[in-house]
Amino acid sequence: MEMLYRMNDCIQYIEDNLEDEIEMEELARLSLSSKFHFQRLFSLVTGCTVADYIRRRRLTLAAQELNNTNAKVIDVALRYGYETPESFSKAFRKAHGVSPSQVRKSGTPLKAFPRISFQIQLKGEVEMNYRIVEKEAFYVLGKGKRVSTSNGQNLNDIPAFWDEVNTTDLDRDICRAAGNDVMLGICMEFDHPNEAFTYFIGAEKKSGDDGTFEVKEIPASTWAVFESVGPMPEAIQGVWKRIFSEWFPSTGYEHGDAPEFELYPPGNPNDEDYLCEVWVPIMKK
Repeated sequence: MEMLYRMNDCIQYIEDNLEDEIEMEELARLSLSSKFHFQRLFSLVTGCTVADYIRRRRLTLAAQELNNTNAKVIDVALRYGYETPESFSKAFRKAHGVSPSQVRKSGTPLKAFPRISFQIQLKGEVEMNYRIVEKEAFYVLGKGKRVSTSNGQNLNDIPAFWDEVNTTDLDRDICRAAGNDVMLGICMEFDHPNEAFTYFIGAEKKSGDDGTFEVKEIPASTWAVFESVGPMPEAIQGVWKRIFSEWFPSTGYEHGDAPEFELYPPGNPNDEDYLCEVWVPIMKK
């Protein structure tokens, strides 16, 4: 609960430093979490990365300044962190659809990205189906990829990794080698200082393997297991958002120090009734 409340302190820090360097370490400190967990929570709750939010806010203020003052484009560009007028112009045009020099023309349409404000509303109108599971250590077999959370790079790398696995039938080979037809997408081996972790696509190892794939051990832990019903990826993304914005703040649990994963049973992930699960490690506060 406190972490979500303190997100407003993070937004205030960003607003106070849009013309200066914004330190991710300071944002993490204000949110009482690591850089990894802060960036992840921010993305889940807002739908954009921290870097995107900062960029959009700076370009919003830059447009207002160009529209309301006689400031030179190069001065505005430098003020909001762009080293050259060219890089500023490119980002500005992408955000507003016009060049910085066109802003002062009467009637030029601009876009504004308002400041975010976090408000905690735990209405409980839609129930969340979950169960608490204590599971002994187990082994998974599959393929891992090291990904970075910097600037939300993992949000692009992980879907591309799944595409690679699915289009090459590697998923079928993994299930055959593991003796298990339930696929897992696992976030593990977190390196918080370097903003990186391993994303592992695999299956719980039920039988021997042919040595083709990696084998990882998932330590014993306690998990909160949530149901996701609906087509992928929209349904499960909504579950992740509710876990961090509703479930954690309303319970006596916090995120545990263990891997977390999504569990995908056989079926068509595009079906309206496709059922999968999110496993989040937990511990009592």
